[in-house]
Amino acid sequence: MAPSPPPTQVPEPDAPAPGGATPKTRVSARGRLRTYFLTGIIVAGPLAITAYITWWFIALIDSFVKPLVPTSYLPDHYLPFSIPGLGLVIAFLAVTLLGFLTANLVGRSVIEFGEVLLARTPVISGLYKGLRQIFETLFSANGTSFRTVGLVEFPVKGTWSVVFLSAPAAPDIEGALRARGAAADELVGVFLPCAPNPTTGFFFYLPRAEVVELGLSVDDAAKLVMSAGVIQPEDPQGRLNAMAGSLRAAQQAGEAAARREPQDA
Repeated sequence: MAPSPPPTQVPEPDAPAPGGATPKTRVSARGRLRTYFLTGIIVAGPLAITAYITWWFIALIDSFVKPLVPTSYLPDHYLPFSIPGLGLVIAFLAVTLLGFLTANLVGRSVIEFGEVLLARTPVISGLYKGLRQIFETLFSANGTSFRTVGLVEFPVKGTWSVVFLSAPAAPDIEGALRARGAAADELVGVFLPCAPNPTTGFFFYLPRAEVVELGLSVDDAAKLVMSAGVIQPEDPQGRLNAMAGSLRAAQQAGEAAARREPQDA
């Protein structure tokens, strides 16, 4: 009689991990390499772009300022290499000195004399006055223009857009709008930036009651617009929780790798 064939052995399923937990899937070397590469991009990308923009700005200021200084006064004339940022330092000192002189009586007299000359120049006078008003509004210590963030319903009802509040409407503008049937509420100018370039946008007047003011800072609102909503306003507590979760995940991954090493050996 021929011997009966051996019974077919059915592979047993993997034994569950202690405690009934599902065993963790091992990450391949290719997956780890991809994770490390993306992590390096996240870390190095912002640093590289920040360094490039900073270097470009310093080089731009140097290219404007250094030609205005006599060569004999520049350290580059005596050194075998160029000192980056020297023009930026000179520009900062010159602007600070100009502000100091303007705060004094003699400096104010000189500035007023220069403004009188500019005011009598046909084309330059209008350009200078407009630019001066803009700079005084934006950089005034007690100004409030473009320092408040709000929401308005634009372009249609039910859709909300981020805006920066400007100054209230001038009496002439407010009177003309009132004559056209505008609301009795105070009219305020708002600037609606376009994403991802916030330097372009729309400016219009709205009743203040139609503007929902937010507690966001201008920096957070600008990042929200430039990233098209990807970068949300920072939540310190949420950020700490996320960091703690990342540390716990890294610690668990390290412990799992340490447990696998004896088994692989």
